[in-house]
This record gives sequence, C-alpha cells and structure tokens, in this order.
Amino acid sequence: MNKDEILRTHGEAIALFGSRVHAVRDDQWEAPTPCTEWSVRDLVNHLTAEQLWVPRLVRDGASVAEVGTDFDGDQLGVDPAAVWDRAAVAAVAAFSAPGALDRTVHLSYGSSPAAAYCTQMMADAVVHSWDLSRAIGADERLPGRLATAALREVEPYASDLGMSGLFAAPVEPPADADDLTRLLCLLGRRP
Repeated sequence: MNKDEILRTHGEAIALFGSRVHAVRDDQWEAPTPCTEWSVRDLVNHLTAEQLWVPRLVRDGASVAEVGTDFDGDQLGVDPAAVWDRAAVAAVAAFSAPGALDRTVHLSYGSSPAAAYCTQMMADAVVHSWDLSRAIGADERLPGRLATAALREVEPYASDLGMSGLFAAPVEPPADADDLTRLLCLLGRRP
C-alpha cells in the first residue's frame, strides 16, 4: 500500500472500532469476548492503550523502555467511549503528521518503519472490531476492503503470531471463505 492508502485504511479501521465502542451498552462491559482472557472492557482498554502509545512512539520518537508502564492498567475510567475517542484522534493525528510514516519507531521487537507499524495497528483494529462486534451482538460483517488489507498485512507473519502464545491455533477456513473469514481463521477465531 502507498502512504495515502495506509493512512486511509488505518483511519477507517479506527473509526470502525470506535463505532463498536459507542455501541457497547452499560451492561455489556464485563461480557466475554472471543479473546478468552478479556472482557469487553479489557478489549477496549487494550485497543485504547495501543492508541495512546502511538503519539509517544511516532511523534516523540520514544522507545518502549522510555514509555515504560505509562499505559499499563485501566485507561478507560468512567467514560470509556470518550477516552477511546481522544486516544483514537491522537493516534490518527500522529500517523497523519507530515513525514510521520517515514520515521522509524522502536517497538518491543525492535525498530520498524512507522508505515509498517501503522499497517499493523490497522489490522489489529480490524480483527478486534470483529471481536467486539461478536461480544456485544453487533453486525459482524466488516468492510471487505478492510478485511482484505488486514489479511494481506497478517499473512506473512501469521505463523510467528501463533508461536507467541497470544493467539489460538489457526482454524481451517471453508474453501469458499471470504477475506474476513480467512483472516479470522488465520488468527484462531471461529467465525
């Protein structure tokens, strides 16, 4: 993807996840998700914390060690949707700043081009949009172009994700599976 496509798909994925955050009812925050260790609140907190990291890593050039534990624990407070909104806006702005995608970011696994980091964040937002949709009973169908972009991002390193212990084993998709189903199966989800 070129830089404009990276920014567009990232922005669309963040907006998609945000639409699901705003659909969470008060009685759903403790509901289980397809991420077996996480409630809805845990899942939204995870994505919110990820967005909070972006300005520090991309705009400020901080390392993971420098950020340290700043975003550990609950970030959502009493108004999770508002906290998500602020974090999402700041992340999109950091990636969209002139020259931001040309920078190098220092992640837990080493240095990476910011453009690659942005694409990874897009894929994570797409997958977790489906997780959140399933958890709260929202429409699990996601835009095909986002599913395709996320699948293209994840396919090259999917086997490494499986070895990390953070993902369930891949599931064999049906022969006629669309890109969203293939993505979810690759990451151990059962659509």
